[in-house]
Amino acid sequence: MTTENQTITEAVRERYGSIAAQVLTEQTNSGCCDSGCCGGSSEKDTISQGLYAVSELEGVPLKAALASLGCGNPTALAELREGEVVLDLGSGGGIDVLLSARRVGSTGFAYGLDMTDEMLELARRNAAEAGVENVAFLKGDIAAIPLPDSSVDIIISNCVINLAADKAPVLREAFRVLKPGGRFAVSDIVIEGGLPEGLVDSATLRRDLSSWAGCIAGALTDVEYRAGLAEAGFVDIELEVTRRYSMADLPQPLPTWVSALGDELVEQVVGRFTSTFVRATKP
Repeated sequence: MTTENQTITEAVRERYGSIAAQVLTEQTNSGCCDSGCCGGSSEKDTISQGLYAVSELEGVPLKAALASLGCGNPTALAELREGEVVLDLGSGGGIDVLLSARRVGSTGFAYGLDMTDEMLELARRNAAEAGVENVAFLKGDIAAIPLPDSSVDIIISNCVINLAADKAPVLREAFRVLKPGGRFAVSDIVIEGGLPEGLVDSATLRRDLSSWAGCIAGALTDVEYRAGLAEAGFVDIELEVTRRYSMADLPQPLPTWVSALGDELVEQVVGRFTSTFVRATKP
């Protein structure tokens, strides 16, 4: 791992570990983000707000919902089936693992993979509180999944792959652990159509842009995502936009360098960032 990639990984680990620690100590107003990110001081503005139906959350511990940091609801879109083995990459407080375990039933199983000790502790407490037994939470990097080849029916993830410093090994690992015919079904942040012409595209700029667009970083363009999945070996690749961001999602005040772009260009940039459901299949 390069020094830059290691710095990014440690920053992600520190941020999400801190959020889990807040929830563990019952600072329940922490939620996804504080007023400094995710687009404003009101909870209704956060990208994680309103992703799960009230009926879905019945029986799910409050702390699992509070620690949900995603931008989508992959369990609602992934078409999980009775008896399947599910792996959630970057499982956080465990909400998607618990919902998956419910959907695959007692004959199925749901794994959660996370690199932060605090999130793993929180997820395990949530599973115990919910009385869910067909789950296991593993510590590890999503670029080095601690499971055997061809051991999983479906991989889900909720806006975590975009946080990886290098996406290629993540997609290769997802392909490796999936069984033949297995499905990749994740919610992620995607830059649809790339950045506007005239704006210099760089990894640093993307991290900055996406971070002020809503507590996220490192998004790929739709073209890059398709190419990355195909290079890893996936077929039947589909990207479905589930939410497009707007100026209302930006924190205030805007960073000086963002304001310098001008309202029109900022609007164009923000409109390219989307919550997207990404589907693909291992042949």
